[in-house]
Amino acid sequence: MTRVRVTAPQAAGRRPAGLPPGGSQNRDAAVDSEVGRLYVRSLIRSQLRLAVVVAAGFLLVLAASGLMVALVPELAGLRLLGVPVNWLLLGAGLYPVIGLAAWLYNRSAARNEARYRDLVDER
Repeated sequence: MTRVRVTAPQAAGRRPAGLPPGGSQNRDAAVDSEVGRLYVRSLIRSQLRLAVVVAAGFLLVLAASGLMVALVPELAGLRLLGVPVNWLLLGAGLYPVIGLAAWLYNRSAARNEARYRDLVDER
């Protein structure tokens, strides 16, 4: 079985938004050099570090809220609109935390990638 690569033809004057003229050639050349490989490894390490920090922070908040519910049994007796407060804290209270963690991760990952692009384009 042979592999076939299917690509769409590129229009002569068309390039993706945000790429300077010749941007993809510069990036391809950067990856082929030793310095380019160093930049890519640095980007991968920074993205991994970011993912670990955001995941650890989220797990810390999740564990703290679980401990709070477990250590304060009076929350089970309190009701808001007929629903126990501890259920509301664990069920609905964590969604904003998930959204915040996702937003922070996305923003920081985009910043890391922009720094990488700036480094490569400077070369």
